[in-house]
Amino acid sequence: MTATTDVTLLPDAATAEAEYRLRKRREMWRRRLLPVAGIGSALLLWAALVYLLKVPPFIAPSPVLVITTLYNKFGLLMTNLLPTMIEAVSGFLLGNVAAIVIATVFVHKKTMEEAFFPLVVIINTIPVVAKAPILVLLLGNGMEPKIAIAALICFFPTLVNMVRGLESVNPQAMELMRVLSASKSEVFFKLRLYNSLPYLFSALKISASTSVIGAIVGEWIGTTSGIGALIIQATYAFDSALLYATVIVGSCFSMVFFLTITLAERLVVRWQAPVGH
Repeated sequence: MTATTDVTLLPDAATAEAEYRLRKRREMWRRRLLPVAGIGSALLLWAALVYLLKVPPFIAPSPVLVITTLYNKFGLLMTNLLPTMIEAVSGFLLGNVAAIVIATVFVHKKTMEEAFFPLVVIINTIPVVAKAPILVLLLGNGMEPKIAIAALICFFPTLVNMVRGLESVNPQAMELMRVLSASKSEVFFKLRLYNSLPYLFSALKISASTSVIGAIVGEWIGTTSGIGALIIQATYAFDSALLYATVIVGSCFSMVFFLTITLAERLVVRWQAPVGH
């Protein structure tokens, strides 16, 4: 009787597994195709509005004209993308490393946090376009002020999330570390740091996008190369197709940067769902 029951259940289990895999495959394709459909619909609507309203090309170009410009001026776009990439990545690294170090100090020295965290908040409230001229005057007209602006934009979100992650340790786990006579460094590396990684990667994904914005804004203040400079040049020349193409290139780089951090998060944070998901 038992053997008969087992044989009867096997096909049902195989069918259930096949249905589960089919659902997962459909969901995967759904997640991939829906964004493509959304982007395609937006492009069709854009093309239709430009055609029906007879919008002049110098005001709003058609998608076809933008794609043609992307192809014809690909070399120019990549040449200007390179300095922006260097500034954004350098600012990303500098701002986030500084935020992680200062967050570690704040967690272990509460008096430092109480004294300097309000100053950090005040600096963060200053608009980027107001910081940029000051940094250009202080650091010159090279890459340095652009890197500094990108770093400042990245700094605050990472600092806040890192402090939160380092402090939100399970009290029972902390008590266990005390019972085991763990040193401060052992508590930090074996408990606090692991606990803070989901919070840190949430901030890093924000920084990946904002660092590009910071670099571009910095390039608006006194430079002749970079995505920001090309945007200004195309605007003054009423070359809207080049303007749109430049914006698309900058956006694509920002998206690739974001996806790179997302991939790193999936590789590193395996034991816990990312914060906010």
